[in-house]
Amino acid sequence: MSERHTYRVIVRGTWQDLTEEGRARLLAEAGEHGMTSMRFTEEGSLSYEASPLKHFSMRYVVVSDAADGEEMAAAIAEDRAEATLRGLGHGFGELRSTVTDLDTMKVNRKSRSRR
Repeated sequence: MSERHTYRVIVRGTWQDLTEEGRARLLAEAGEHGMTSMRFTEEGSLSYEASPLKHFSMRYVVVSDAADGEEMAAAIAEDRAEATLRGLGHGFGELRSTVTDLDTMKVNRKSRSRR
């Protein structure tokens, strides 16, 4: 079995071809999808601003083989985002992702003498 890594992926996109119903629903639910809703989860968390209703982001936790790397984690997260957005009936443009490998990131800790 190969080594597994945990990735945090932010998928960004732009709303496109929203129906009036979809636009109204997004505006009505905007309070649930603001800054306080930003969490990294396997299911993803959607966030956007109501004014202007143009861009969105979704945050995911993806666990996959380290050998597949960040590109695979981005592809998995983008697939999840597409499925979620289509399921909600919202139109969107091209997606782009930013990936952080939690297993390789360095944490700078203050030394005791600097506290």
